[in-house]
Amino acid sequence: MQARKKYLWIGAGIVVIAGAAYLGLGSKAEKGKSGDGTQSVKTVIATQKTIPITVTANGYVTAVSTVDVRPKVQNIVRTIHVKEGQFVKAGQLLFTLDERSDQSNVARTSAQLAAGQAELADAEQILKRNQDLLSKNFVSQAVVDTARNKVEALRNTTRANQAAIQSSAVALSDNQIKAGISGRIGVINVHPGSLAQPTGTVMVTIVQIDPIMISFTLPERELMNIRATYPQGNAPVQAQLPGQEVLTGKLTFIDNLTDTQSGTIRMKAQFANADQKLWPGAYVNVSLVSREVPNAVLVPAQAVVTGPVDKLLYVVQPDDTVKEQKIEVLAIENGQAAVSGVSAGSRVVVEGTKNLRPGTKIREVKKEVLPTPVAPT
Repeated sequence: MQARKKYLWIGAGIVVIAGAAYLGLGSKAEKGKSGDGTQSVKTVIATQKTIPITVTANGYVTAVSTVDVRPKVQNIVRTIHVKEGQFVKAGQLLFTLDERSDQSNVARTSAQLAAGQAELADAEQILKRNQDLLSKNFVSQAVVDTARNKVEALRNTTRANQAAIQSSAVALSDNQIKAGISGRIGVINVHPGSLAQPTGTVMVTIVQIDPIMISFTLPERELMNIRATYPQGNAPVQAQLPGQEVLTGKLTFIDNLTDTQSGTIRMKAQFANADQKLWPGAYVNVSLVSREVPNAVLVPAQAVVTGPVDKLLYVVQPDDTVKEQKIEVLAIENGQAAVSGVSAGSRVVVEGTKNLRPGTKIREVKKEVLPTPVAPT
């Protein structure tokens, strides 16, 4: 008997719980609906203005120029004139190699030139005397011709010695390795006493920091927009490092091919970087205004309802009922959708579209006014 009462109590409890759940579901279904079937919504007025369309991309910082410093000849490093991480100017001395052998070559060729010039001067005097004697018939023409030929040979030898001096001077200058560009040097891979070779390890790398480039890719569909908006190709480009200020540069390069696999095209923008905020290899967020939509009708993007086939808006009629209006979304920018198919000044539903149907009566939800706090006395 007691077991039977127990089961009766359990059954009654289940019935009560089921009823409460039913009432709860019913209340949720009726949420936002008043007793007369009016639906509570929030609405806005569609506006009209010209809006810029911004495209964004992930980019990375790259140097305009990068130079690997190597020696022209194999030699021993004698002196290092710079430090790692130092900024250098074009033409600044970086390394000096062991130049003693080349200095001796310059001295030897200089001596050979001096000796040749002295011999040439003597031969020229002999030629002049023989020419004077020939005019007085004291010597034959053969003697003069021999003297002239010797002068010409010594002149050629002098020219060869001068070329040898120039060659030795060039070889001597190759022992002074200077910066080809202005920029920041990286790790120095040699030390005094190291053997530097033209095909060996790079002595140091110089990277140009100012100006600097940012490389990024955009969908190929944006190419025509950018070219039409900026015929000169100097589109302003904005870049931002995480948590840093926005920097502005200009577009300087558009690749001549698109990537057929990703459907993107590579571009580069140049930025002034005197304060060195951009560093080669760093990732940045890039944005670029690719085009403008003139006289666009704007509504909040959340007002756009995606149907089975078309996109639509719920437009409020004069009798406070709603009508479905098919639209085309032209662009979405900063939470605003530029649309066609609805006119500016139309009142559209922003919140509460889920339970709306054509002809549904609506009422505007009033904003709650918070009480003004009273300052303590």
